[in-house]
Amino acid sequence: MMLKGDLIYLRALELSDIELLYKWENDTDNWIISHTQTPYSKFVLEQYIASAHEDIYTAKQFRLIVCDINNKPVGCIDLFDFAPNHLRVGVGILISEKDDRRNGYASEALKLLMHYCFETLNVKQIYCNITTDNEPSILFFQKHGFMITGIKKQWIRDGAKFKDELLLQFIKP
Repeated sequence: MMLKGDLIYLRALELSDIELLYKWENDTDNWIISHTQTPYSKFVLEQYIASAHEDIYTAKQFRLIVCDINNKPVGCIDLFDFAPNHLRVGVGILISEKDDRRNGYASEALKLLMHYCFETLNVKQIYCNITTDNEPSILFFQKHGFMITGIKKQWIRDGAKFKDELLLQFIKP
């Protein structure tokens, strides 16, 4: 599967992505966002990639690699908790390197995936969960029409303290 825009394209996972996933998944700076608590082994990631061909209706999730026009992988975008009976799905996005951020890659990836979700998966809504202190992500999703619809108090433990988490939704008109 490949979805193409002007700046980037989204493609399915390949076995050759193992080193990228290993780096991204084991970057502890990303753990608070991804709710990761332990490192991933290459073996586990290989199994994940090997099962990535599963239909979203079975797996309830999938990940696409975000590549720039020069074929350089710059991040990934995920669908998770797909609930076809409720016509909703969660979304998460990572642009890995700071130098690749603010280049429009995440915006175009989200637009492409939203179109896919609404037109192919026929969902009514897409949502994301963001801690209240992650202002850049909140503003990013709001820029794309997501609205804050709820707050989960003291939802995410970060060391000795707890963070509130916002629920943002984009509901198809």
